[in-house]
Formats: sequence, C-alpha cells, structure tokens
Amino acid sequence: MILNRENLALITLAVFIAGCGGGGSNNAGSNPPVIPPAPPTLGTGPQVCSGGNAGDFSCRGISLRQRVSLESMGGTAGNDIWGWLDTTSGREYALMGMTNGTAFVDITDPENPVFLGRLPTQTVSSSWRDIKVFQDHAYIVADGAGAHGMQVFDLTRLRGLTAPQTFSADILYSDFGNAHNIAINEDTGFAFAVGTNTCGGGLHMIDISTPNNPLFAGCYAAADTHDTQCVSYLGPDADHANSEICVSSDEDHVEIVDVTDKFAPVSISVATYPQTGFVHQGWLTEDQRFFLLGDELDESNFGVPTRTHVFDVTNLDAPTYVFAYEAATTSIDHNLYVLGNRVFQANYTSGLHVLEFGDLANRELQEIAFFDTFPDSNAASFDGAWSVYPYFPSGTIIVSDISNGLFVLSMP
Repeated sequence: MILNRENLALITLAVFIAGCGGGGSNNAGSNPPVIPPAPPTLGTGPQVCSGGNAGDFSCRGISLRQRVSLESMGGTAGNDIWGWLDTTSGREYALMGMTNGTAFVDITDPENPVFLGRLPTQTVSSSWRDIKVFQDHAYIVADGAGAHGMQVFDLTRLRGLTAPQTFSADILYSDFGNAHNIAINEDTGFAFAVGTNTCGGGLHMIDISTPNNPLFAGCYAAADTHDTQCVSYLGPDADHANSEICVSSDEDHVEIVDVTDKFAPVSISVATYPQTGFVHQGWLTEDQRFFLLGDELDESNFGVPTRTHVFDVTNLDAPTYVFAYEAATTSIDHNLYVLGNRVFQANYTSGLHVLEFGDLANRELQEIAFFDTFPDSNAASFDGAWSVYPYFPSGTIIVSDISNGLFVLSMP
C-alpha cells in the first residue's frame, strides 16, 4: 500500500489506532509472559459455500472453515499475511500482520484455529507490515514505524504452546529503519527489503543463509521500489540462465534487475503499460514466462474495473505488455500470488478472487472462484482483503482482512 500518497483512508486509520502498539525486545526470553486467554473466536465458520453464500459472506467455489477476529488476536486492524509449515510436525500456521504486531495462529485444524500469541511491533503501530519466512524463521518489517528494522523470530518457539503468549524478537536487524515490504529467495538465502530509508528506496539485500544472523549484502538504488519478487532464474531466456533476478514494482514502471552479484546488481529492462496508476505488486508464473501485476490506483484514477495486467517476460531484456484482464468488480486490487495455473488475488472490498489461466499469450484468463471477506461494500476503497497465502500443502487458504481479521478458507 502507498505511503504518504493517495491512501488517505488508511493514513487516517493509522492515526486513529496509533498508540495501540507496544515495544519489542531484541532478545528472546526463555519463558515469555503469558497473556490472558483469547476471547471466543468471532465468526460464522464453518460454512459451506452454497447458493452463493457462506453464512454472511458471498462466495463461489470457496468455503469458510473459520474466521479469527482481530479482537481475539489482540489487534484492531489487519494487514499482511504469510504462512509457515512446520516440516517436523506437519502443522500449519498463519502469520498475520496487524497494526500493533504479528499474530501467530495454528490452523492445522482449519475449523478450530488456535491463537498462540503475538510479537508486538518493535517501535510504534503501523498500518503497513510485511512478513516472509525462511528456514523456520519469520522476517518482519514495517513502514511508518520509525526505527523498526527487521524482526527475526524463530517459529519453532510456537511448538507445544498451550496458552497464548507475548513474544519478543530473537534478533533485530537495524541497518534500516522503515521498510515497506520484504521478499525472500529461499533458493539462495537472501532477503530483499524495499522502500527502506536506504539504497535509494530500492533493493536492500540481506544474507540470511544463517537465519538468526542477517548480514547486509548490497544495494540496488531505484526510485521507490514498492514490492518485488526475487527468484533463481530458470526461465526461457538463455542469456540469463542461472542468474538471480528481481522483478520489481516501482510505482510507475516494472523493472527487472540481475542481483546475482550483490555488490554490482544490473538493470536488465524496464516495462510500462497504458493507464498506469500505481504499479503495486506482482508475481511470475511458475515457468517464469509471464508476470502478472496489480495496479493499486488504475480503478479509481481511470474508472476501470478491477484489472490484472499481464506481461510476457520470455525475453527478459525486452518484456512486452500483453493485456489487462478486467473483472466484473470495481474494487481495488492489492496482492496476488500464483500457484500452478491459478492466481489468488486479495482485492480489498471484494475479497479473495481466484483466476485460472491457460495460454496467457492468447489472453486465456478467467475467474473460477471468489470469497468476499468484506460484505459491507465493493467500492474502490482501501478496506477489506489485504493479502492471501495459498501455499499450504493441505490446500487451506488464508486471507487477512483489514477490518474482519483472519479468514481460513478452502476450495474443493
């Protein structure tokens, strides 16, 4: 989400909830304090999607397993979300960002999620928090929260908990203060913080190959990188085989950067498209031939329906714009992720939408399912579904909603 620009609605929200965050510690306590048990989960789950509804929520092809309220997680407004699979136990966990910290919820039994506790914000409350996971550790950044830095939290501390706790970070990486988002290439063990007060707002690269000892690795200065995806390149462009690349959403353009050499990253190409509002976030298809993008302001600036922009990146040096898929809704799109031939989109007031694609070069993209986490409105406004995580082996899908908390969902 945009900071200090068009998103006046969320800035107002941030002011309203300021003061609800607590300070975090740099050191993990062996016996963190126990916080009072959470109140009962507020929700209407489980509800099978039938006749266009799952309880109070409209839907198609997606059922509600349970909803976990913000109140029961000790928060007042939600933001980012990610997931963790404990490969030792097989248990699945939701890591949900809130204005005052990060909540940890065991969702192994999706109809009976268990709130395990919260890691408070390192400094002050923030409407913008971002979370990624590498080798059983969570890496958490925040924007608009002063000298927040990057919290590192050992997720194995969640094992065996029987009562919710207030945690402290294991490590604090403080080579930057604010960061808007963070990406991790799990193949190489590097994290990429963007929108920081360093590296010209571009890629702040961190070696996390030793998860609890993050080390600065290099910079790529760009004008206000908003989000990025960084991968080990295995796509069709032989000129860049075995490189590490980042595909970045830089507010008014998309940029592809070779970051193989962290001390000498190189820009490969820049791409734009018609009716650019705010180049927000996107994701590569698994074959790395196409890049799907969400623009956070084209709906409100140009009066267009919810759009998904598609680029052909078969040639990394000369990406081409293919088309914009237009949905039946008018809500603003926010974060999207690709799994197989499906695109999972958190589209603010219209909730989760799932698209399925065939040959994208021939514009084969259609919606197959949705779940509206925010039944109050479908307007082009900044409320509702912030993000989605579809990568659990069980098939469980989790969605974070700014006002309505954590949704645990499933598709047939």
